[in-house]
Amino acid sequence: MPYERDAVMSCVYDFSLPGLTGGTVDLSAWRGKPMLIVNTASKCGFTPQYEGLQALWSETGHELVVLGVPSNDFGRQEPGDATDIATFCSRNYGVSFPMTEKCHVKGAQATPLFRWLSAQGGFLAHPRWNFFKYVIDRQGRLSTWFSSLTSPDSHRVRDAVSRVILTD
Repeated sequence: MPYERDAVMSCVYDFSLPGLTGGTVDLSAWRGKPMLIVNTASKCGFTPQYEGLQALWSETGHELVVLGVPSNDFGRQEPGDATDIATFCSRNYGVSFPMTEKCHVKGAQATPLFRWLSAQGGFLAHPRWNFFKYVIDRQGRLSTWFSSLTSPDSHRVRDAVSRVILTD
C-alpha cells in the first residue's frame, strides 16, 4: 500500500490502516477515546504480552482502545499471512481487540502512523523491537511510550493507561 509521505497529521485520529481481516481500521472512529497502540509479532519472546493487552482491552470495557499492528520488521518474527496471524492471536490469547494488516513500523517503509508516533516521541520512541507500546490521550496525542521490556501488566503501563482514561 503506498503512503502519502507529505501529509501533515496532527493527531492519531488522522490515520487509517488496512484491517487484519479486511476493510480499513480508521482511527477517527475512536476520536475522543484513549488508545494503546502496539507493534506485535507472533513468534517473539514478548508474544505472551498479547495476554496483558487483551486483559487491558477487556478490563477497561473497551474504554481504552487497544490496537495491535503486526510487523515482520524485527527478526522476521511475524512470517504469517493475515489468516495465520488472526488464528494464532485468537486461539492462543483470545485476542478480540482490533488488529491491522501486517505493516512496516521502522525505516523508510514505515507506515505514516509509526513515522508520526516516532516523530512525536523523539528518537528513543522509534520502535526497536516488537511490542513497543504507545499510549494516546483523548485528544489523539502521544502521552507516553514504553519499550518491549515493559509489559502491559506493569504498574508503569497501567498507571499511564489510567491517567489517559481518567483525563478529559
